[in-house]
Amino acid sequence: MIRLVALPLIAGLAFATPALAQEVEESAPVPAGPPETIFDGDYLSVGIGVAYNPSYSGSDDYNVNVLPIVQGSLGGIDINPRPGGLALDFIPDPDEGIAFSAGPMIRLRADRDDVEDINDDIVARYGELDRAVEVGVSLGVSYPKLLNPFDSLSFNVDAAWDVAGAHGGMAISPSVTYFTPLSRATAASLTFSTNFIDDDFADYYYTVPTINTLLPDPDLLPGFDAEGGMESYGLTLFLAHDLSGDVTDGGLSLVGIGGWSKLTGDAADTPFTSIRGDADQWFAAIGVGYTF
Repeated sequence: MIRLVALPLIAGLAFATPALAQEVEESAPVPAGPPETIFDGDYLSVGIGVAYNPSYSGSDDYNVNVLPIVQGSLGGIDINPRPGGLALDFIPDPDEGIAFSAGPMIRLRADRDDVEDINDDIVARYGELDRAVEVGVSLGVSYPKLLNPFDSLSFNVDAAWDVAGAHGGMAISPSVTYFTPLSRATAASLTFSTNFIDDDFADYYYTVPTINTLLPDPDLLPGFDAEGGMESYGLTLFLAHDLSGDVTDGGLSLVGIGGWSKLTGDAADTPFTSIRGDADQWFAAIGVGYTF
């Protein structure tokens, strides 16, 4: 089944074109007047792509999904994508030196919310879960010009709590990203990310009840009580190419993403993963974006 989703592996990546525009301007000849690019002032980047990802967290079956993305800056407030949501940044970036980011974030978590998307019949018999609405804060710092005049190393942490009464817990997601433009039209980034969850979150998604009247005894999974801790770690590679050959003029761009993550702790030990699925999770996506 094809459905609209947004996935943890691409959090914080989306479009690298605004950062690339700022970097390549520094290497271009100095204009007579102030620099003018589509990223000076308000702009919006929208995109859509096709993603190939696990049918639930811990699954070894994969689905094809439609992936929407939005990023931009309006009134001096940056809008950055998050899995199933977005984060705002209220701190303006300086022209030179270290940049900080801080602001609220919101995301919709829809893991196992539709049995038709759970490709494992036994896991599907354990029922649908409610969608969680997670609200929190995103903080970050970025260090430019490490290995060349145009790259950067960024550290970010998101902390969010469910306010919809689904899992009723929290998740903390630290990450580190190395970004570099490869040309005036192409950019790449590599992100290492981790995710930590509390007991309420773990219990909701990874606990397996000892009784399930919808399954015959031979198909029952062993009972399992999940606790919080580190849920996963992984790597994501991102590539973007501006079709006009110049990132500073906006327009159409192609985006490709590939990622791998490893479930750990009770997220890996739950029978949903250890018996019916796989702790190694893979993700790939390709899409097109437009900046105006």
